Amino acid sequence: MTTLHRILTASVLLVFTFCTSCSQDDEAISTNTDYTTAEDLLSEVEFQGYAIITKNGNDLVRRGFGLANTNTRLLHDYNLAYRIGSVSKTLTAAAIVQLKRDGYLRSFDQTIHEFDPTFPYGNQITIAQLLSHQSGIPDYQHLVEAAYEQGQVLDEEAIYEVIIALISENGLNFSPGEGKQYSNSNYLIAALLVEELTDMAYHDYIQQSIFNPLNMTHSHRGTDVIDTTTHAEGYHKGDANSTYPMNIAFGAGDFSSTPKDMETWTQAVQTNWFTAAEKAEIFAKDVPSGFVDFGLGWFTTQEGTTTLYWHGGDINGYWSMIGFIPKHNATLVLLSNQQDDTGAQRNAILEQLLANEFH
Repeated sequence: MTTLHRILTASVLLVFTFCTSCSQDDEAISTNTDYTTAEDLLSEVEFQGYAIITKNGNDLVRRGFGLANTNTRLLHDYNLAYRIGSVSKTLTAAAIVQLKRDGYLRSFDQTIHEFDPTFPYGNQITIAQLLSHQSGIPDYQHLVEAAYEQGQVLDEEAIYEVIIALISENGLNFSPGEGKQYSNSNYLIAALLVEELTDMAYHDYIQQSIFNPLNMTHSHRGTDVIDTTTHAEGYHKGDANSTYPMNIAFGAGDFSSTPKDMETWTQAVQTNWFTAAEKAEIFAKDVPSGFVDFGLGWFTTQEGTTTLYWHGGDINGYWSMIGFIPKHNATLVLLSNQQDDTGAQRNAILEQLLANEFH
């Protein structure tokens, strides 16, 4: 506990500065709205990676852009692995739904206090508030990354203690249910809940509940250093940048996957992996046109009469996005090996697709 207190004392101001910055709206990229095809759009914004965009059962895009590895000249491929970052949260949220199916949970309105009576404010925070970022729990990410840079490697249990220490010393960012703020802490806690209730490793439960039934054979917990024979190399401003301590991303962003598997997962969610009753609880409803809202593991973007359900991810060297548009029977999978610090490229692509292809 002394070590944790020392980490907090040295870094707490820094982490809140970073979290405030991360919660701001992403920058926009100016794009020409007169592009002819979705492929033209991706080329215009200099997308690098593999893209799948379908509409009414037809492919608008299904190919790679740029190189997966500039040294080996490896091409992007449907079966090549990419870090997917926070797209992993869609899997964690689905695991929580599976817990309810399996009888481990009665309701998403159960509180953290029922599973850990010592968790501060735990009697006020529900599982639904965790998954929809309405808990008020501060984000641990930059604090723990700073500790890692100082040579302190923390596993998920130690990070959980850091989260508790943060709340104990500084309180919640807001009262549960009275605000919305994206926080990786919510999903690390959810993943630990999977382990607590099932007595199984979190990744094993995902494998058993999602990957095996859907034959997603190339999705797995990411490694700190990628295997360049099976993964696209990640880049940041032209330099290779694929290394990351995956313990820090536990439950919140630690999976690698392929375009093939992410297409399978996205289509499963759009069709029948969730029941109609589950979808009613998971996806945010009554979102005004021009706005984005959190659901349980998925964002909802509303543009006019078009609804996009999606999630994005960012991790060293990579950005990702999966989503679907029921109105157009559309699937979107974008896995990039070029880090996008502001999210501007992803936002520009989504904005233009919704304005042109899916209006």
